[in-house]
Amino acid sequence: MDYKIFQLGDVTLQSGEILPNAFLAYQTYGTLNEDKNNVIVYPTAFGDQHYQNEWLIGPDMALDPNKYFIIVPNLLGNGLSSSPSNTPAPFDRSRFPKITIFDNISFQYRLITEKFGIEKIALVTGWSLGALQTFQWAASYPDMVERIAPFCGTAKTWPHTYVFLEGVKAPLVSNAEWANGEYTLQPKTAMRSIGRVYAGWGFSQAFYRKELYRELGYNSLENFLTDFWEKNFLNIDANNLLAMLWTGQHGDISANHLYNGDFEKALQSIRAKAVIMPGTTDLYFPPEDSQYETEQIPNAVFRPIESIWGHLAGRGIHEVDTKFIDDQLRNLLKLT
Repeated sequence: MDYKIFQLGDVTLQSGEILPNAFLAYQTYGTLNEDKNNVIVYPTAFGDQHYQNEWLIGPDMALDPNKYFIIVPNLLGNGLSSSPSNTPAPFDRSRFPKITIFDNISFQYRLITEKFGIEKIALVTGWSLGALQTFQWAASYPDMVERIAPFCGTAKTWPHTYVFLEGVKAPLVSNAEWANGEYTLQPKTAMRSIGRVYAGWGFSQAFYRKELYRELGYNSLENFLTDFWEKNFLNIDANNLLAMLWTGQHGDISANHLYNGDFEKALQSIRAKAVIMPGTTDLYFPPEDSQYETEQIPNAVFRPIESIWGHLAGRGIHEVDTKFIDDQLRNLLKLT
């Protein structure tokens, strides 16, 4: 097993429900120094596991494991941390409780403090739903987080993104194969359909017009739809997918007892030096939403990723975009 498990025990969720024997899967890169001041937290995105974060980590990158201790916690519901697919009855499958972003960060905080005794985090960064977790870290623990760099993601799920995710969910929950979450075999037809729904949103119109999928090794649009998009979702358990979708749809850094739904107050509470990096053609998280959020954060700068690779400009599959993100992280980490 190329990751570690932090046992959380019986946890009381934000909903008030108790999830027994909960656990957080995580991986670390690099070594924690004696002063414990070289810590970077890099949460996973929707549908991802820690492996999918490794493109941004390396000796030639800003997230250099020879210099920093990088912790990648796995989102609950992703199949490695507590999820519908690995939780015993009566909380298995469709009965898995609703997990919020606030819950996830509370558990990550326990990992950081109880397991490692860390009091300061040099940087929190993340893509997509990992970006939302990044914002939540800074809002939940403003005295602990020194810098944040969320990319291709917002501090809450705005209504248009919520609606998009409803469209993602529909092919699954309306399919007889799903059997209300009690399937014996994965509902592959529905998951393929979800891949095709996502395909129209993940990249920009210009990306498709210019047939840039050919740069990724796909020789036709149909080949790209089947071998990139469909295959991606066939590897995710359907109940896990729905659990993560719920978490994503209800993301809001102010939806907790700290801020009682006051979104501006939550943003204004962030003390970390912040670089906000939306994708200029991101159809999930348009840059206008990020610009508004940036204006509310006291020490934030707006650094959009000028790219026609849409949301996946932040996925590590386009060298120019990857270099831009890495450069921004490098500059941010130099700030004192």
